[in-house]
Amino acid sequence: MKKITIAIDGFSSTGKSTLAKQLANHLGYVYVDTGAMYRAVAFFAMQNGYISQDFFDKASLINSLPFIRLEFKFNSDLGFAEMYLNDVNVETEIRTIEVSSFVSKVAEISEVRAKLVEQQKEMGANKGIVMDGRDIGTVVFPDAELKVFMTASATTRAERRFAELQQKGDNVTYEAVLKNVEERDYIDTHREDSPLVMAEDAIEIDNSHLTREEQFEAVLSLVNEITKMD
Repeated sequence: MKKITIAIDGFSSTGKSTLAKQLANHLGYVYVDTGAMYRAVAFFAMQNGYISQDFFDKASLINSLPFIRLEFKFNSDLGFAEMYLNDVNVETEIRTIEVSSFVSKVAEISEVRAKLVEQQKEMGANKGIVMDGRDIGTVVFPDAELKVFMTASATTRAERRFAELQQKGDNVTYEAVLKNVEERDYIDTHREDSPLVMAEDAIEIDNSHLTREEQFEAVLSLVNEITKMD
């Protein structure tokens, strides 16, 4: 079977990463979580005092971009690659609700997007890749053989995210998670640079009422249709 590029876009907390990991593992493809890359940059900004609830020093973050090194390193025990920021594993730190509250603001910056998109294009140069994010099918890989756009209601996504954070032991309320989901939706869809939109040739999947397995099987059948073509 020929190797293809699979672009998975959609709103926050729609399970894009879960689906992408499942597909990559099943197909033997490389998996890239672009959201982790933007989260790592947001975490860097937090660490250096560039961003807080009422303050954002964009100029300092832009000037620091040459000193930000992002790398995915495969963890055989977990079965997926973890995010490293300047040689430090930050996989756990970047998944907090605090980082979530800043990541869309950081992702609005054109200089940040340019740096990360360039890296993402290089990662997928040889195909055989599953990449998820906000602009993969529209900006990073506009020629991807399969583009999937995932959506679900804000309340459904907030419930899933809240349960996930509770399992990790995070002290957070459902109301705070829902507010974060709605704020990220607004920023993601209204930013000037590469706003979240569904590519014209993408296949939309509303997974509000789908199990992870049903979702996986639906997308895998799409992959099989494409890879079996001459």
